[in-house]
Amino acid sequence: MKYSDQELIKLLPIFSNHYVQVNNTTLHYVSGGQGEPLVLIPGYPETWWAYHKVMPILAAKYHVIVVEMRGMGSSDKPMEGYEKKNMAKDIHELVKILDFGKVNIGGHDIGAHVAFSFAANYPESTSKLIVLDTPHPDAGMYHLPILPIPGADYLYPWWLAFNQVKELPEQLLEGRMEIVIEWLFENLMKDKKSITDFDKAVYASAYNSKDAIRASNGWYQAFPQDIEDNKTYSRLTMPVIGIGGSGYEMLKMSLPNSTTDLQLKKVEESGHFILSEKPNETAGFIMEFLGQ
Repeated sequence: MKYSDQELIKLLPIFSNHYVQVNNTTLHYVSGGQGEPLVLIPGYPETWWAYHKVMPILAAKYHVIVVEMRGMGSSDKPMEGYEKKNMAKDIHELVKILDFGKVNIGGHDIGAHVAFSFAANYPESTSKLIVLDTPHPDAGMYHLPILPIPGADYLYPWWLAFNQVKELPEQLLEGRMEIVIEWLFENLMKDKKSITDFDKAVYASAYNSKDAIRASNGWYQAFPQDIEDNKTYSRLTMPVIGIGGSGYEMLKMSLPNSTTDLQLKKVEESGHFILSEKPNETAGFIMEFLGQ
C-alpha cells in the first residue's frame, strides 16, 4: 500500500521505522540523523508524515525522532489513556528505553499539548521545549463560543465540540475522513498548495477506520482532565520557544504565564500548518533556538 509507513519511509532514505512497547501500549516512531536527540510529536489530523519536509533539514544536526502518539497512525489505539499527562508518560518511557537522558522535545497541535506536558512532568528529562502553533489546554477553552460570532475575525472551531461526542463521529465518518481533512486544510491554511493530494490521502488512510476516529477524538475528550492537570504544573524553567502561524497570538497569550525562559517567533504568511506551509522558516527557528 503506497500510504504505508514502509512505503513512505522510502521517500526519506536516512530515516527508519521503529515500534516500541511503553506504558501498556505500542508506539510507532521514525528516526534518523545524528546529534542531540530531538523528539517531535505531530497533531490532528496528521501523522508522522506532518514533519516530512523538516525532518531532513533537522537531521543534518540532530537525531530526530518523530513519534506517533497513542491513537495516531501505526501506534496502538487503546480505549483510554488520552490525557496528555499519560501520553507524556508514553513518551518518557520511550526516552528511557532509548537511553537518551535529556531530550529536546517539540510538538504541533495536539502534539504540542503532549510535549508541554512532558516538560511539565519530566523537567529533569527536558533540555528545551518547542511549542508549535498551539498552547496546552487551559480553562480559557471553556470560553470558546459555541456558535460563530457574526463579524468576528476568527475561524469557529466546531471540531473541538464535535470531537467531544462519543460514538457518533465514527458512525458518520468511517471511510469518509477525507471530507473533514480536506475542510481543515482548506480553512486552516494560507498556502493551500503546500499540502498535496498525496499528503491528504496519507492522512485519510490513517484516520478512516472507526478505531482511528474514536482514538483521535479521545485526545479532545481528555481536555477537561488536561485543564485540571495544567492547574497543578509549576512554571517551566527550561528554555521554551513558541513558534506560531495563525496560532501565534494564542501562544503569546498563554506561554508567558507558564514559562520563565521564553522566546516567541511568528511564521509570517502561514496558517496553522506551519510545518507544511513554511518548513524552511520553521526548521530555521527550531535550529536557531536549539543551537543557542
